[in-house]
Amino acid sequence: MNLSCDISFEEKANIFSFEYLKCLLFINDLEDNEYVFTKKLFSKLIINSHILEDFLDFHGAKKNTEWVLYRELCATIRHLSLACYSQRHIINRFDFYRFENGHHNTFRLEALDTIRIIQDSLKLAAPVIIQEALRLNIALPSQGYDISYFPGISSSKHLIHNIDDFNEKHHQRKSLTRISSEFLEVVKEFEPFSFYERYDLKKIRELVPEKINEVIIRSFEMQVHNIQSSFDSYVVYTQSEENMVLDQLRSHFSIVFHILQVMGRLLHFYERHLYDVGFKDVYKQVSESLTNLIDPDVLLDRAVNFCLFYAWRFLSSGKEVAIRVLNQNMETSVVRVGIPKDRGFHSRPSLLVAKIVQHYGGEVKMQVAGDEFDASSVLDIQWAGGKIKKEEIETVSFIGDSRALHDLEILAGVNYGEDAMGKGIPLPKELSYLS
Repeated sequence: MNLSCDISFEEKANIFSFEYLKCLLFINDLEDNEYVFTKKLFSKLIINSHILEDFLDFHGAKKNTEWVLYRELCATIRHLSLACYSQRHIINRFDFYRFENGHHNTFRLEALDTIRIIQDSLKLAAPVIIQEALRLNIALPSQGYDISYFPGISSSKHLIHNIDDFNEKHHQRKSLTRISSEFLEVVKEFEPFSFYERYDLKKIRELVPEKINEVIIRSFEMQVHNIQSSFDSYVVYTQSEENMVLDQLRSHFSIVFHILQVMGRLLHFYERHLYDVGFKDVYKQVSESLTNLIDPDVLLDRAVNFCLFYAWRFLSSGKEVAIRVLNQNMETSVVRVGIPKDRGFHSRPSLLVAKIVQHYGGEVKMQVAGDEFDASSVLDIQWAGGKIKKEEIETVSFIGDSRALHDLEILAGVNYGEDAMGKGIPLPKELSYLS
């Protein structure tokens, strides 16, 4: 099939630029500085800049001195609009999220400030793109869109929640156990990126992109998205008090996912279009032009001091909710096992027991002659070890999360990973996550 046609590149450039430029004319002519762009406007910018960028890339604009800046400006609009779309979604949904703590009011204010900061970059880019289009002999639309074309999503009417499913809810307990555990694993993996006082720009530049970059954030974004997708596919909950905690859990999935979306787009734009990686002079010139237009320090500050900061805050507050859901839904059982031979619960076996319990996240208690100890705590297990040694106890019971108890039986079966001399031995493959 012949995919070419008689329309010239220049004619197509006019066609594919039309709606894109119409949006930019609207932004350029907008006089209300308090107006926060709507999701419909961002959606229009995303779609039309994407189509135009694909067209320009197909025809080699990235390697053409005449068209490369127009193409890079198009990418600028697309990525900043994608960041704003997710940020606007957060702002629209925030009142519907359920968070137990009331300390998130500052987040709402910062979220509005952040979207205004990013959309200000779009406002700065609009006249430059219009002038670049004129330089390339691209015809401008006679006028931009009318503001009425971009209504906000919110209205005065909210539809009644009148679909509830009360059937076979016990079948979702395994799903909730798995989902909660996966969320707790994300929290644990994200913890190295946590911080509690905002970074200055010098520190941010040390972190980005060497230690924090688009690839890392996209990985977390995908993990959280998969967890949310599993929740929406396999969990049915009603508007009852007992299920309020599930709504709280999903609220944490959702807000973290969208915050990471914003951060991923900002980092992508910075790393791909603003960060100096030593390419050819023409690309350096284009990068400098973009840097003069879009302040990279501002984007980096929002990516780290807003997105990264609050992603951790909501992951951290979601941890308590996930633990509660996990302990309410996990299967529990009891196992009785022997103690580590010869040396008892010293540091190595205590650590391995605690790591197994922490891996699954559910509550597990260690029972020793009527006393209970927290099996996720190395210190508690060693306290139990003292009692075991003093009273010459030979077996203990573990009570709680069946998944952890299954692995604890395996661990006990290999003398808690030690030989008769107290040296470590290879663990069974089922316990490979401990290494």
